[in-house]
Amino acid sequence: MDSFVELVHLSLNDVAVGYDGMPVLSDVSLSLGKGQIGCLLGPSGCGKSTLLRAIAGFEPLMAGSITLNEHTLSSTTHRVVPERRGIGMVFQDMALFPHLTIAENIAFGITHWPKAEQKQRIVELLSLVNLTGMESRYPHSLSGGQQQRIALARAMAPRPELLLMDEPFSGLDASMREQLVPEVRDILLKEEMSALLVTHDQMEAFAMADKIAVLNDGLVHQCDTAYTIYHEPKTRFIADFVGEGEFLQAIVVDEHSVDSPLGRLKVNKPHGFVENQPVDILVRPDDVLHDDDSEVTAQIVTKQFRGSHFLYQVVLPSKQKLYCFASSHHNHSLGESIGIKLDIDHLVMFSNES
Repeated sequence: MDSFVELVHLSLNDVAVGYDGMPVLSDVSLSLGKGQIGCLLGPSGCGKSTLLRAIAGFEPLMAGSITLNEHTLSSTTHRVVPERRGIGMVFQDMALFPHLTIAENIAFGITHWPKAEQKQRIVELLSLVNLTGMESRYPHSLSGGQQQRIALARAMAPRPELLLMDEPFSGLDASMREQLVPEVRDILLKEEMSALLVTHDQMEAFAMADKIAVLNDGLVHQCDTAYTIYHEPKTRFIADFVGEGEFLQAIVVDEHSVDSPLGRLKVNKPHGFVENQPVDILVRPDDVLHDDDSEVTAQIVTKQFRGSHFLYQVVLPSKQKLYCFASSHHNHSLGESIGIKLDIDHLVMFSNES
């Protein structure tokens, strides 16, 4: 049981969703606390947008239930219509109305409010998204990032119980995305609004979410913080999909150590594998140090300059490959051999038969 369950706001229990009787998602269970930002992360076709549509009410459930603020939204026998769920949505294409001013776009979902309250909410939201004074302008006169902030303000205007965001940043260039993602997170936190983001971009997920559910092939592989998913992946798929890294083949010596091409490695707690069992150890680039004094050398086969550092891929004498970070001052050539050593706090291991 994780710490997020104490103040459950959104809860999915053994949910299955599909089309024409064929499940796309099965046995999905996850929860989100009040005011928390969650993320559905996974490759294209894994079912994350389908799950978002089910939460919004656009798709029926084949099994399980979805509750929001202790009210059942969907089950196999009950389904609240989308417009009565108290859920807002932000889409990839933003879908702003070009013939309406910014103020009119924001007010679109609150036109039934008294005029004075509408005006006050528009002023609040324009200030919140740092676009005060633009209420009379039209969407075409704004940049892509500004348009996305207006789309966010429009979705937030009715103060929904939950905000769903379906790949909202994918149409923006990398620099705009890098700037806007933390801005949107700050805006949601200031409004104390629960939100769920769908993305295939792990850096976007890491920057935005308090809690990330990693999906693949219609299943949730792990639901946890970004730190835990990166450092303690529960499945080989997550280890391979999240972050950069390679698997280093090793042999179990005993419950606290394994032998690898980089020497004997120790673990602090029993790893659950048996003596002489072949295993694969996940090695991230930050686990490998460039060390000119090391007796272990590896040959550089690829290099990527990333400003503050290089990302080298190196091949060991055993023919196994690893990634290695090095300071940008250490500009080595392809084919050159460099000294390396492992600096791993804990081992993430999988049977190499899995």
